[in-house]
Amino acid sequence: MNPALLSLLSMIAPGFQPGFDDLQEKAVKAAIQLVSPSVVQIETSGGTEVISGPARPGRPGPSAGGGVRKGTGPTTGVVVAADGYVVSSAFNFANKPASIIVSTQGGKRHVARVVATDQSRMITLLKIDAVGLPVPEVLPLAAMQIGQTTLALGRTLAGTPDASPSVSVGILSATGRVWGRAIQTDAKVSPVNYGGPLIDLNGRVLGILVPASPQADGETAGFEWYDSGIGFAIPLEQILSILPRLKQGKDLRRGLLGITLQPGDQFAIEPVVLSVAPNSAASSAGLRPGDKITAINGKAISSHAHLHLQLGPLYEGDGISLALLRGKDEVKIDKAVLTGSVSTPPPAFLGILPKRDDKEKGVAVRHVFPESAASRAGLKPGDRVLKAGLAADAAKAAPTVPIANRDGLAQLLVNANIGQFISVEVKRADGSTATLKGPLGPYNQTLPEKIEDKASLAKLDKEPEKKPETGILKKQTAAGDRAFWVSIPENYDPRVSHGVLIWLHPAGKGKDRDLEDLFGTWDLIAGETNLIVVAPRCDTELGWTPGEVDLITESFKFVTDAYNVDRRRVVAHGMGMGGQMAFYLAFQHRDMVRGVAAVGAGMAANPKERVNSQPLSFFLAVGDKDPLRESVADTAKKLGEFHFPLHFKEMKDRGHQYFDSQTFDQMAVWIDLLDRL
Repeated sequence: MNPALLSLLSMIAPGFQPGFDDLQEKAVKAAIQLVSPSVVQIETSGGTEVISGPARPGRPGPSAGGGVRKGTGPTTGVVVAADGYVVSSAFNFANKPASIIVSTQGGKRHVARVVATDQSRMITLLKIDAVGLPVPEVLPLAAMQIGQTTLALGRTLAGTPDASPSVSVGILSATGRVWGRAIQTDAKVSPVNYGGPLIDLNGRVLGILVPASPQADGETAGFEWYDSGIGFAIPLEQILSILPRLKQGKDLRRGLLGITLQPGDQFAIEPVVLSVAPNSAASSAGLRPGDKITAINGKAISSHAHLHLQLGPLYEGDGISLALLRGKDEVKIDKAVLTGSVSTPPPAFLGILPKRDDKEKGVAVRHVFPESAASRAGLKPGDRVLKAGLAADAAKAAPTVPIANRDGLAQLLVNANIGQFISVEVKRADGSTATLKGPLGPYNQTLPEKIEDKASLAKLDKEPEKKPETGILKKQTAAGDRAFWVSIPENYDPRVSHGVLIWLHPAGKGKDRDLEDLFGTWDLIAGETNLIVVAPRCDTELGWTPGEVDLITESFKFVTDAYNVDRRRVVAHGMGMGGQMAFYLAFQHRDMVRGVAAVGAGMAANPKERVNSQPLSFFLAVGDKDPLRESVADTAKKLGEFHFPLHFKEMKDRGHQYFDSQTFDQMAVWIDLLDRL
């Protein structure tokens, strides 16, 4: 045991022969006393009142609308250098406060400035004008033992900097979490102690307490799990290793290779490259779609999870070596320098909306968007695209290939660039043919009021042989422990493909009456636009969490197994915390979702890069009086920077409410346009 700790124990109870519980209690008190002088209190003022983040109903701090409402109380930090450097969780500064005051031992108050933020581990470095500050002892990662007692400390609830910090006792339950960036404890970790230290019974600091998530990035990522028995801390040893870089005043960003992987179970499927982002580390190093990554820095890689674990701790500018299998050939890459961002060019847009349920070869044109490449080239509703081809510019001939159907044309366009020339051979309504060409343009974000022409070419001249259940259906999961609702239009015909709207209700709004009201709102428009509404029900008062994904996917699978579903028109739709979950679902399950419609909800993390083969579109709406308006507007801005097709609507004279009638109609049109090309 630490000699200083033994000395403190002897002073606390000289000559006393304690039992185990007594000894542990005294050890806890002594450990806190040792580290307490280096645990500082931080007060912030000014800044944004509500920041993007998941809501936690019934808990202090967050608003009911899906954001985190910043309190005015103090937060916590830890001294890491005697000359005035303090680290804390970046969560404590997500609202960009106007002023920061750090109170050290003895109650002395110091004006602090933000030096830099580690945007990978979400740790912020502060500087105050002070010398001789007490620096705690560090417990190295190699010395940590799973199951050892841990103490989570914070000064949020402490009256003064000299008072004993708040404490929560637990164990160290895992290391290498959040893709190698964090350690895990079951001690309570929440805004009460974010930024404080996780220590052992010898008073040594294991790490700095933060909200964290393996699925998302940002200051508030993982906030929704607080007080859940899953808490994270960034090892102090790792923070000290990058402290010189932070002191230079430049934010550190997570290192990105710039690839997407073929979808599948991340713990079972091999890491095969699906796409390579332009101007990325992978592009510069020569990676190609189809490459299988077998090793990083000499360590074998056999799954998506292995790859994330090796890349997770690295930063922008770090170099890695790669081993690949390209077909039957082994390829070695000595050095690929990771980038801090991936620049994905905006998607190219032909400008047509195809007819659905088309049995003939080619693509029947239902609608042509004004000012699009298709419009300028002369395509018209009623044309049928038979062949198409791409060329780098007009001077080069574009060899055309037969187009089997809508998905075939989409596949041709998946990696096309704006400005690239397309040639299409079309059959006109009068039977004549024509070859049309022109440069592809950007997505037209303007929504037409209505598409007049019918969407489906299915022949409905007689009754279907078999018609599944229609109306409002209440179903149970296979295990029988969870419920979900499905609304099938009464006019459902299995020969017509239907889009799917997955409704993710706000926290506390999943009762039968709430879902019946939702179905009533959508009943008419769902029948007109061939739309099935699915409503999984979250039964917990805490609302949606990543653990609810299985319920959502099972309810969606019920629909795809029993009904004719158009996989290009699947929308995750939610309000407030349900909107937060819609964003999460879209970015984590891109093989399922093609659109997000969120009302009064901003993203809890930065968007992930676009994947051309798995397109995502967004419809965001917020009331101009909603306290989350700025958060939603910021989300729209970030999605625009990533070049996602986006429609953003600010509803006049509305607070945190569902769509007004005009916005509702616009959303219905937007869903109808999700398979545009």
